[in-house]
Amino acid sequence: MIRPSSKESLNYDNNSQKVYPQPIDENMNQNMGSMIGRIFNNISSLKAAYIQLQEAHTPYDPDKIQTADKLVIDELTSLSELKHTYRERNPKPVAASPQDSRLLSEIQEQQNLLKTYEVMVKKFQSQIQNRDTEIIHLQQQTDEAKHRKTKLEKKLKQRGLLNKESEESDEEESYFSVELTPSLFTSTADNAYQSIHEFSKPLINMMKAAGWDLDAAANAIEPDVVYTRRAHKKYAFESYICQRIFSGFHQENFSIDAANATVSNEAFFHQFLAVRAMDPLDVLSQNPDSVFGKFCRSKYLLLVHPKMEGSFFGNMDQRNYVMSGGHPRTPFYQAFLKLAKSIWLLHRLAYSFDPKVRVFQVKKASEFSEIHMVSVVKNIILDENAERPRVDLMVMPGFLIGTSVIQSRVYLSGVKCAD
Repeated sequence: MIRPSSKESLNYDNNSQKVYPQPIDENMNQNMGSMIGRIFNNISSLKAAYIQLQEAHTPYDPDKIQTADKLVIDELTSLSELKHTYRERNPKPVAASPQDSRLLSEIQEQQNLLKTYEVMVKKFQSQIQNRDTEIIHLQQQTDEAKHRKTKLEKKLKQRGLLNKESEESDEEESYFSVELTPSLFTSTADNAYQSIHEFSKPLINMMKAAGWDLDAAANAIEPDVVYTRRAHKKYAFESYICQRIFSGFHQENFSIDAANATVSNEAFFHQFLAVRAMDPLDVLSQNPDSVFGKFCRSKYLLLVHPKMEGSFFGNMDQRNYVMSGGHPRTPFYQAFLKLAKSIWLLHRLAYSFDPKVRVFQVKKASEFSEIHMVSVVKNIILDENAERPRVDLMVMPGFLIGTSVIQSRVYLSGVKCAD
């Protein structure tokens, strides 16, 4: 009987009942070590891909998420192939060697990691689905906004408020980013008063340069006003500017002599948006005879009296140029255009609301009310035991937005000012 050597094992063929010697694979340990090394490398790569996937979600980046997701899947696929290879080579291990135990531990760790990953994938897929739904909704809103914008641009072009360049410019985001709110009107009214204050400076300087008696001029605007300080007479000139520039504010066409059909609230708002971001001289250079151009022309001729202009400039050239339809580029007229633009925007915005914003005035000698009025002099002292102060001068009218009140700016008599 032939005995197998120590390096051979018996293999019985059931058919022939013969025994064949079969050498044991001496490379088994070496192959097992190689497999463990591959598993460790796979684990490191999988962890790196998993970290990359997490980082791709903060901030959210769909492209990076897709790339990282593919890396994780590739590493998991490689791990699965190693698992099947190991099971093929060891279908029924009799006893677990230290190497086997180590390998099984690593496989179990990766299976746990796979379960965690699957939970994360489901969570991310849900987030992606929600974001896709949100994107579709926003896209629908954008399409609707573009459709409205196209319709309104046609109306604005018909009124000369939009030229071809601005129509083709890529300003859709800023164009539709402004919301129609009472706070927007309040800030626009504050800007309007600031522009009145700013224009009063060159107006007073021109008067001084022309040799005007400012005391007499202030008294002519509103007689018998008792000013606490001489410097307060500047409010008389601000009042004069308001009286002229706000004339016709309560009318839809703002007293402009122009054919102007009824305009919707939405169209008024988009007229506001169209002019808001532009230099007024640029608007007029594109279409001098637009509705805005006619407004500027009519208000300039109303605000700057012929005798005033004659004393300022020594001639009527600028006035004649404006009357003929032009808009001069002189410093004084450009200063006026900043004022005109701010009041125009306030009017467009007032008619954007439904119901529209109402303007109200305060009569001279009216009793002061903190609800409807605010003093243009900020450091006044009110005596609670004394009689309520009276209005000597309305500097700027107030406004009603529904039940909200934007106070009229007034100059009060019989009050003291803090130092």
